[in-house]
Amino acid sequence: MRLRPLILPLALSLSLLPFLGCGYHTAGAATHLPANVRTLAVPIFTTHVQAYQTEMAFTQATIRELNTRTKYRILNTDSPDADATLRGTILTQSAAPLTYDATSGQTSSYLITITAKVVLTAHDGHILYANDNLLFHEQYQSTQDLSGFIQEDSPAVGRISRAFANAIVSDMLESY
Repeated sequence: MRLRPLILPLALSLSLLPFLGCGYHTAGAATHLPANVRTLAVPIFTTHVQAYQTEMAFTQATIRELNTRTKYRILNTDSPDADATLRGTILTQSAAPLTYDATSGQTSSYLITITAKVVLTAHDGHILYANDNLLFHEQYQSTQDLSGFIQEDSPAVGRISRAFANAIVSDMLESY
């Protein structure tokens, strides 16, 4: 009979047990980068595609994201003075028709897909971070009026490059 007053506190404490190891931590606590890394080199990404300026858009977006979100000194060249070097490669880029105009039969929107890989290497050659299969998609509308035609794939690549930069910097810094 004396156990009844203990049941409620015991049940309450058992119900809170799963929350003890919830995994929350402060920003930067799970970083891939060692404390001695202060300078990052980000040379222009290489490309395996024939698309115009995709590697430049991805490189610039990554540098901008690193400058915005970190206190590292970022070099936009391959420098032996850097503590680590982030190299990226654009592996594929394709644009496929997504929707069609029912009256004209012309394509009304496209889906652009870009795959890339990145490797962050320490000055001593040790790999600090690598992701060999980054996949990003973006939809864009095509222009139906050919007299006022605007090529919309470049802005779509710009949007993808910003999403790419945000994703890899987050992953490098937080590694959830």
